[in-house]
Amino acid sequence: MARPNEEVEALLREYADLIEITGGDAFKARAYEKAARAIGGHGADVSRLDAAALREIPGVGKSIAEKVTEYLGTGHVPAIEETRTAVPAGVRDLLTIPTLGPRKAMTLHQELGVSSVDELVAAVHEGRLRDLKGFGEKTEENILHGVDLMQQAGDRILLSAATELAEETVAALTEATGIERCAYAGSTRRMRETIGDIDLLVAAEDSAPVMDAFVRLPQTAETVVRGRKKTSVRTTRGLQVDLRVLPPEAWGAGLQYFTGSQAHNIATRTIAGRAGLKLSEYGLFDAESGERLAAATEEEVYERLGLPWIPPTLREDRGEVAAALRGELPELVTEDDLRGDLHTHTDLTDGISSLTEMVDAAAARGYAYYAVTDHAPNLYMQRMTEEKMLAQRERVRELDGRHRRMRLLHGTELNIDADGAVDWPGEFLDGFDVCVASIHSHFRLDRAAQTRRLIRACENPHVNVIGHPSARKIGHRAPIDADYDAVFEACARTGTALEINSHPDRMDLRDEQVLRAREFGVKFAIDSDAHSVTHLPHVRYGVGTAQRGWLGKDDVINTWPLTRLRRFLRKRGR
Repeated sequence: MARPNEEVEALLREYADLIEITGGDAFKARAYEKAARAIGGHGADVSRLDAAALREIPGVGKSIAEKVTEYLGTGHVPAIEETRTAVPAGVRDLLTIPTLGPRKAMTLHQELGVSSVDELVAAVHEGRLRDLKGFGEKTEENILHGVDLMQQAGDRILLSAATELAEETVAALTEATGIERCAYAGSTRRMRETIGDIDLLVAAEDSAPVMDAFVRLPQTAETVVRGRKKTSVRTTRGLQVDLRVLPPEAWGAGLQYFTGSQAHNIATRTIAGRAGLKLSEYGLFDAESGERLAAATEEEVYERLGLPWIPPTLREDRGEVAAALRGELPELVTEDDLRGDLHTHTDLTDGISSLTEMVDAAAARGYAYYAVTDHAPNLYMQRMTEEKMLAQRERVRELDGRHRRMRLLHGTELNIDADGAVDWPGEFLDGFDVCVASIHSHFRLDRAAQTRRLIRACENPHVNVIGHPSARKIGHRAPIDADYDAVFEACARTGTALEINSHPDRMDLRDEQVLRAREFGVKFAIDSDAHSVTHLPHVRYGVGTAQRGWLGKDDVINTWPLTRLRRFLRKRGR
């Protein structure tokens, strides 16, 4: 189930789109969009707040608070439902295309009668959009690009949403049945960036009570299939969840088998076959006698195969079995290894939480250091100035002693221009403790131009970290096209770290790129890119990506003690 805050955020975003589509007040639409962001990032569960408490959330006024209260109490908001009826269903379908805005969607419906994604694609190929005011060849390219992104995503959801649902379901099932062993497996356990369905495992002698409890969980919308060993349901969000009940004595073998990946399982079964053994979800057996040799724990199964336990995030058949046989598996970085966060925002720019709130939340996570890196001025919508940044720096210095065990770093997120330049002259950048530089524009430059701008940013003596290096947003924006081997070489040469941005819709760098960059000797920063206190825990997903890229603790600069980190931040050439 979605968190109430996320449900309300989605509702208010939809209303903002509907207002814009119907030609309503643009200021009103922006107000609902701002309130949606604020509620989505609010730390407290809004379903527990009354209207007065809701109005204390920045951007939430009396009217919005009343609608939120009404929705949470009844599940309906007449004003929003009335506006929905004024917008044809086909137009709402078009809004699922990430590169198509509300007004253009309405124009396409009114002028061309387009009411589905397929009809829109056909209209583009027939050249029918070019006669419309405000549409052209570039618009056509963007629409087709957006449709392609949407189709690539398919029915898959982000790792964060899948993990939240999996953990909620495991907890609810455990509470309802009293079972001792219940866990999620599959690609969610391997921490892939997107998930198609969720695999749950339970150890029980009698499966019937477990299956009864499973189909009655509040997040279950319908039962797809029910059996003694396996039951599949579809959740209220449309995601399929498969539950398998294993004999308690086969728990480890089942967990290993259903975690996958398929390619990893083929590799382990091949080892078993060569040793005269047979491996299945029920255990490791002697192929001739049928005697079960191992099954209770994953460690036992791997050990009987002559292997150390292989972490789930490595099980992709990328050489982990061969490395295990050689005794060369990496000791992977963990979330507990992180000493700080080097990329976060406050409400000075596009964040939701205040500086004090972000600092307090970071301290509660036990960090030894924490960097505030609000946007620099070339991201024009943020209206940053030198005066604002210097005032924030003074406040950061004042707060530096607020939590004795955590030091504060004042930084900024710079914007990498089309030619690779960044905001502010060097003498102003000298005053920052850390500078993250990221691409926020010019996403469609050619490969050579994108490569040049990234390398030039790496060569800037003030740039410490390249933020979300591919600039992608999963399902919404494709990664830029660049020669990343050349970028990785430049990072290693200049002492510039690459970010693993943990925000669930970025997960950037990807795990395959991390694995490749590691070969060049690049160092990394696992950052939250938090815009709210609720975003700080996202680093768990960045750690998962780092593990999938075979990173150890020493590969990640924000696992280092502050003294070592400061030496790294005093970049060569400064």
